[in-house]
Amino acid sequence: MSTPAADGFRMPPEWAPHERTWMAWPGPNPTFADPDDLALSRIAWASVARAVLRFEPVTVVCGPGQAAQAEALLGPGVDTVERELDDAWMRDTGPTFLTHPSGELAAVDWTFNGWGAQSWARWEHDAKIAGHVSDLAGARTYASRLVNEGGAIHVDGEGTVLLTETVQLGPERNPGWTREQVEAEIHAHLGTRKAIWLPRGLTGDYPAAPSGRPGGSPGGFGTLGHVDIVAAFARPGVVVAHHQPDPAHPDHEVTRETVGILRSATDARGRPLEVVEVAAPTVLEADGHWADYSYINHYLCNGGVVLCAFGDPRDELAAGVFRRLFPERTVVPVDARAIFAGGGGIHCITQQQPRTR
Repeated sequence: MSTPAADGFRMPPEWAPHERTWMAWPGPNPTFADPDDLALSRIAWASVARAVLRFEPVTVVCGPGQAAQAEALLGPGVDTVERELDDAWMRDTGPTFLTHPSGELAAVDWTFNGWGAQSWARWEHDAKIAGHVSDLAGARTYASRLVNEGGAIHVDGEGTVLLTETVQLGPERNPGWTREQVEAEIHAHLGTRKAIWLPRGLTGDYPAAPSGRPGGSPGGFGTLGHVDIVAAFARPGVVVAHHQPDPAHPDHEVTRETVGILRSATDARGRPLEVVEVAAPTVLEADGHWADYSYINHYLCNGGVVLCAFGDPRDELAAGVFRRLFPERTVVPVDARAIFAGGGGIHCITQQQPRTR
């Protein structure tokens, strides 16, 4: 059976030109069980969609019968399409798009099992969303047997991919898989050739904190360690990394270890990585849990950086870091607190479809 890499496809970096952005619309489900939370989430999702629309087309996948209500909040210019949905995290349930030098578009349909078959998750419909979106985009679809999500990978476009051990190697997703088997499957589907492994994600991304008070993610929501809230490539050889400066927060030690690993790593071309640390917001707790608020979970679109904001004194400091990193792009902060309450951020609810020509 052929693989994307063998057929000449690869995953472009996020800063490469996009054809459009795909999102999914929040509907009643265990993540948004409270009607007030659902209403706030829809406002937040719509704010992100409108921010992205400043730079490129946006298509939002809505549950059956929900498009009209979504359009009222999304406003003019955002396309909608209806498909059966369980949740609203298009980064994870949607396809990972690939391009070919010939201009052909392809996509990876990873196996999806509700972020490790977590008790609150539903995925009967979301397991099929990648295929639906790939078909809507006119892409050639490659199915992978690896349980994986788009938020669990980040590429530099030159052969390097960031991964976390608690995701791809976790028994909740891929029991029995070795590191070598995971890397082989990732490389065969992304066109990468070197993986940099981080040991874990942020504390709030797990159902409970390893120790101390308060607990992990609100409501138990989380991905068990996605990389896109911890570290991301800004360009080849340069990584932005989450830094928790307060030793009272367990992520102080987590991020110190992460930064150390990244600083000692080299990419697929043998270059040492330049690591740009971005300090976490000052707030340590949210809803009685360790906050995992992170500016790393941003989204790059054509000419723009849609950046998580938290009504925090460090919002502007983070925006300044991203303006320096991307001087040719407009940085647009969007309040992401309602998104984080559901277990993710702006990057988690967006999925880029790269331009092929």
